[in-house]
Amino acid sequence: MTNELVHPEKFFASRFGVSDSIFERVIGSALERRADYVDLYFEYRNAEGVSLDESIVKHTSKNISHGVGVRVCAEDRTGYAYSDEVTFDRMRLAAEAARAIADQRGDRPNAVQVGQPVKTHALYELQSTPLEVPLEERARLLREIDRVAREADSRITNVMASFAAEQKIVMIVNSEGQLAADVQPLCRLNVTVIADDGKNRQVGSYGGGGRVEYRHFIEGERWREYAVQAVRQAIINLDAIDAPAGEMVVVLGPGWPGILLHEAIGHGLEGDFNRKGTSAFAGRIGQSVASELCTVVDDGTIANRRGSLNVDDEGTPTSRTVLIEKGILRGYLQDRMNARLMKMPATGNGRRESFAHAPMPRMTNTFMLPGESTPEEIIKTVGKGLYAVSFGGGQVDITNGKFVFSASEAYLIEDGRATRPVKGATLIGNGPDVLTRVAMVGNDLELDPGVGTCGKDGQSVPVGVGLPTIRIDGITVGGTSA
Repeated sequence: MTNELVHPEKFFASRFGVSDSIFERVIGSALERRADYVDLYFEYRNAEGVSLDESIVKHTSKNISHGVGVRVCAEDRTGYAYSDEVTFDRMRLAAEAARAIADQRGDRPNAVQVGQPVKTHALYELQSTPLEVPLEERARLLREIDRVAREADSRITNVMASFAAEQKIVMIVNSEGQLAADVQPLCRLNVTVIADDGKNRQVGSYGGGGRVEYRHFIEGERWREYAVQAVRQAIINLDAIDAPAGEMVVVLGPGWPGILLHEAIGHGLEGDFNRKGTSAFAGRIGQSVASELCTVVDDGTIANRRGSLNVDDEGTPTSRTVLIEKGILRGYLQDRMNARLMKMPATGNGRRESFAHAPMPRMTNTFMLPGESTPEEIIKTVGKGLYAVSFGGGQVDITNGKFVFSASEAYLIEDGRATRPVKGATLIGNGPDVLTRVAMVGNDLELDPGVGTCGKDGQSVPVGVGLPTIRIDGITVGGTSA
């Protein structure tokens, strides 16, 4: 099923027998008590995966799931119920369960008439999806990655590669009469290698993807770049020295290091945390929260990106939202409920993991806009510091913005030059405080290659991050060397 051939409304009608009259009856049942808003979220997901380890394709998977979620919003309360059986009776029962949070007082609302289509973007109209590529061809690609990685350096002792693809068909119907639908392809190729020189063992990882066709990985041999980059990172870390510790100047490289921006800043700008007053950014719109060099946006409208969507999971078209402009806080990321309660516009950031989950404000593609300095100029200004090129894991406390991130590739900066690789470096700081310490912003904005997955309240969704090279004056580096 390609995007061109699938019409979501017709698909759900033919497969499950749903219609406008059924939608109206279910929504009417949910509205039997006084509520502000009701929506139905239909989902059909077809996902496949194949992975290689120790030069052998060891695992393949195929999963098809479908269901419907019913949400009822009454003031700041949300009732949510779902069913993996898409029938009128199941939807009616889910609606009755969800409406339990609604106010029993008030008159029964007028009947809802659905069918008003939502105009959506067209960000990923593909001729085909990776699901249509024979499994053997995808497995052959993984074996070729294994060969290339092992031939790149004799110290590579193992290669793990995986290719995951899915196509999700969604439709959202709400009590405002709107109907939005989308066909969402997604794929990701990931490579991890282990290097061992007899004294030391290190891991290197690289990958990419997005809402793209299979040829995205084949054209220009992008898959080969993934293998080579994973090997390069592992080999560099074999010779790395222990990272220094203490407060120092840190230069973040472009692209994937934007994950620090995502975690340390982005979550704190989501509407629910700010409505509840638990974010460090709550009540600060119009105030200076960062260096005037910093402009941060969230943009769900970039074609073929992993974090992009034609419409969010509430049926609102995604948008480009300026969060921080030249250091001034301009807005938050909003879903429908938090936007209504905060009397702000919805920004198209209502997202959910699946039909079994209620939506909440989430990021799409979050990044800092470029500045005027070249990366070389930035590094030349640092007498002694750390240059962090890539990150592994990290965590943040939304209430105060404190974060800890581990660098998977980093170098010392000595006398204006990036010199020796270091291992074991962690960055420790406070998100809002770090933004005020940004002293230089590069002209080399890059978005990540398409590997980001964001977790919040037990839900995971695909996202994108990005960053130009930036210099941060005074950030704590945790290491093992004095």
